[in-house]
Amino acid sequence: MPAAAPAAAAPSAAAARPDFRLPFPCGQTWQLQTYRGHAPDDKKLDMYRVGGATLGATVVASAAGTVTEFFEPGGLEINHGGGWFTVYLHMDRIDVRLGQRVASGAPLGRLGLKGTTAAHLHYEQLYDRNGDNDGETDEMVHPVIQGTEYRLSPDSAFPRVTSTNACGGGGNPAPGKYWVDTFADATGYASADCVGDSRPECAPQGTLLKGTHYVLCKKWGDEVRVGSDHNHWWLLTDLDRVAPGGKGRAYVSAYYLKRWGDDEAKDNDGRDIPLC
Repeated sequence: MPAAAPAAAAPSAAAARPDFRLPFPCGQTWQLQTYRGHAPDDKKLDMYRVGGATLGATVVASAAGTVTEFFEPGGLEINHGGGWFTVYLHMDRIDVRLGQRVASGAPLGRLGLKGTTAAHLHYEQLYDRNGDNDGETDEMVHPVIQGTEYRLSPDSAFPRVTSTNACGGGGNPAPGKYWVDTFADATGYASADCVGDSRPECAPQGTLLKGTHYVLCKKWGDEVRVGSDHNHWWLLTDLDRVAPGGKGRAYVSAYYLKRWGDDEAKDNDGRDIPLC
């Protein structure tokens, strides 16, 4: 990418801007940040995950387009047509090739520590004002994500945004079953906030047996910890054994999916399970 130049006014063709979504899977929440000297502070975004690990997170296309450029550190550019481009930085693995056409929500790569000591995604939106079919740094614009324009300041509160990227109708997670392997039997509860709670509504609903099961969605709740291993996510599923008076559908801790690490909730294909 060329060296930074003074920020320019947003293009008059802004109405043609694609429907850019947060560049992360449906249901994930990320905080948008900037800092003094980001150059320009109000247009470049740094994104950090809320309620999950930033390091190792999957980056997805903000809108449909074609991968047109790779550059350091761990970056790529997508041409979305109509003069619009997006830039993504700090991935330690890139899963697309030059010239590849990608859909909105398509995986692009994995966030790492490429060129940074604190894992985050650097994200930009650009509009090709000079018509050379490339997005240059001096063509950066204030980003619009999921219908909201962001003009961040290092001195203001940083917003948190939940992704509606490739969620299905109405911005809600697409319905379906997500297959997971559990390494031990898991107790099911009516709520994700019942750890150590003796209220009648927190009585065990039954058991999900060790093995392969489907889950429907996930919810952030009480921590389950064994030694240094822990998880705050809970998975809504149908239990194998239902306690007397219990409900067959209940929440079990994603701790039992330990293969993905702490505070992760993914299916067997490594896809993030959507929020309930």
